[in-house]
Order: sequence, then C-alpha cells, then structure tokens
Amino acid sequence: MSQEKYIRMDVHQATISVAVMDSGGKLIMECILETKAATILEFIKGLRGTLSMTFEEGTCAAWLHDLLKPHVSRLAGLRAYCCRLSATWFARCDLVRRRTGHNG
Repeated sequence: MSQEKYIRMDVHQATISVAVMDSGGKLIMECILETKAATILEFIKGLRGTLSMTFEEGTCAAWLHDLLKPHVSRLAGLRAYCCRLSATWFARCDLVRRRTGHNG
C-alpha cells in the first residue's frame, strides 16, 4: 500500500485549513493550524510517508515554501500545480473550507 499523502493548505493570516488525502483520493485528515512555523512543522513531522503539498500563492507563499521545502517531497504554489490536480481534490479542499468557515 502506498504511503504517499497529498496535502492541501488554505493559508490565511492567523490560521491554515489543511486537508490530507491518501494516494487513492480518500480524505484521511483535516484540521486547522496556527500560521506559525513551529506549529506547521510539528504537524508535517507527524505525517509519515512521501508528502506532496500545494498551497495558494499569496502573501505567505515564499515564507511557507522556504519553511516546508526541506520536509516534503513535492511542493508547489497552486497556480503552478493546479492543472495536475483532480476535480476530486478541489472538491475535498472546498469541503474543508466550508467546514472551517474559510472563504479566502
């Protein structure tokens, strides 16, 4: 069984909505993190397997990229990566945004 995980972050100034899916497209985790380096790294270090991550290109994108690059296998801002993501992935991310109240 593949240990690959796909992580989508919806980044806001104070919090980040996170959705984690397995290689089969099943949502295995969703949570809200503080937008703080220590909190984000603690979360990432708790995940096992090969990690692929995407997030929105915005005001925190460069900082987030530099923070996460050493800890994940693949990392991309949303604009550069969106053509490769499935409709299911975006549907899951939209679901997380609706559940957490993040609309940005």
